[in-house]
Amino acid sequence: MKIRILTIGQKMPAWVMTGVDDYLKRIQPFVQTQIIEIPMAKRGKNDSEADILKYRQIEGDAILAQLKGNELLIALEVAGREFSTEKLATTMQDWMQAGQDVVLAIGGPDGHSQAVRQAAAWHWSLSKLTLPHPLVRVMLIEQLYRAMTINHNHPYHRAG
Repeated sequence: MKIRILTIGQKMPAWVMTGVDDYLKRIQPFVQTQIIEIPMAKRGKNDSEADILKYRQIEGDAILAQLKGNELLIALEVAGREFSTEKLATTMQDWMQAGQDVVLAIGGPDGHSQAVRQAAAWHWSLSKLTLPHPLVRVMLIEQLYRAMTINHNHPYHRAG
C-alpha cells in the first residue's frame, strides 16, 4: 500500500512545511507516503461564478491527471463524512490488507470540481469547520501517522 496526497497550492508557510515534513518522516516506516503539490489556478480579484467553476475544473483536471488506474481516490471536503481516528486506523488496515494504493485529494480554495467528486470513492471531512488549506495538510498527515501508530501499537496515540 502507498498513500499519495494531492494538494492544490504551493509555497506554504514555514510552519506548515516543518509540521508536514516531521510527520512525513515519521510515517514512512509504516506506509510509503508522498505529498504532491499541484499549482493553484490563477485567480482574479473580482471573479464571477463562471470563473470559479473554471478554476475548479482546471484544478480538478490536474488532480485527475495524477491518478493511476489502481488507486482509490478520496476527496477531502467539508461536506464529507467524519469519523474517529480509531475508525481511520481500521480503514487503513483494510487498505493495507487489500494492497490498495490510496490518493487523498485536497482541493483548492473553491473546493473540488464535479469530475473529482464523481471520481472519488468517497468524501472525507476532517471537520465540519472550514479549515485553512495549509492547516489541513498538517492535520491530515498527523492523523494518518496517528492511525498507523494505533495499528502498530506504538505509544504515540493514547486514548482517553
